[in-house]
Amino acid sequence: MKEVMAIIRINKINATKKALAEVGISSFTATGKVLGRGKGLVDYRLLHAAENGRQEAIAQLGQGPKLVPKRLITVVLPDDKVDLVVKTIIEVNQTKNAGDGKIFVMPVIDSIRVRTSESGNKVLDA
Repeated sequence: MKEVMAIIRINKINATKKALAEVGISSFTATGKVLGRGKGLVDYRLLHAAENGRQEAIAQLGQGPKLVPKRLITVVLPDDKVDLVVKTIIEVNQTKNAGDGKIFVMPVIDSIRVRTSESGNKVLDA
């Protein structure tokens, strides 16, 4: 069992949800707005939006290191589905530009359904 955690652009969340559903992954968790940054100093689209007076962009720039809004998706699934999920996320989110995101794959020891106390892969919807 593995957890796939993906940090993606905000404008790619709907396409990512649709693509995951199309390959049979209907259950996952998406976190609203998360903030972060990679090696780049700033997302220049955010800077441009701030220059044009967009208040949310201005608030994001603030003072100090520039943080860029993203979305965080996590899905726990059997080992044999990991490559499919990673490939799907990359296909939808890859623009070949800085800021496309990151994917992390981590081991999961167990999964337990609270309602029934079942555990293991059988509680996963994937």
